[in-house]
Amino acid sequence: MDEAIEGGCLCGRTRYRATRPPSATTNCHCRSCRMAAGASGVAWAVFSREDFTFSAGERVIYHSSPGVQRGFCGRCGTSLTYESDHDPDVIEVNLVTLDHADDFPPERESWLDDALPWEVVDPDLPHHRGSRKEPPDA
Repeated sequence: MDEAIEGGCLCGRTRYRATRPPSATTNCHCRSCRMAAGASGVAWAVFSREDFTFSAGERVIYHSSPGVQRGFCGRCGTSLTYESDHDPDVIEVNLVTLDHADDFPPERESWLDDALPWEVVDPDLPHHRGSRKEPPDA
């Protein structure tokens, strides 16, 4: 890859960069992600921690559940990251905060058991009732 993948928060204070593309992109519909982002669902890009750095500003960390840390900008409140003790080698980044989010469309829908009944999901993507790591529904 010739160019770094960059992104950041709404106000521009917190910025990040990745030197390699994400290993996965997922639309998550779990209640925890919905509440953290104030949205009906959240698209995540999964990056290797070794390929990812913050280039400006600092995140505020909120421990949303045991072993889970969510990062956001302390100035504008943009939801930026999801980190889990169960997968310490990756950092998940709110996909829409990428400068060129359109380059990395979601590849699957996850936690559909938690989705709001009026939420529209992409029928062409694999659907997971729970985690993206579980087999998709048939």
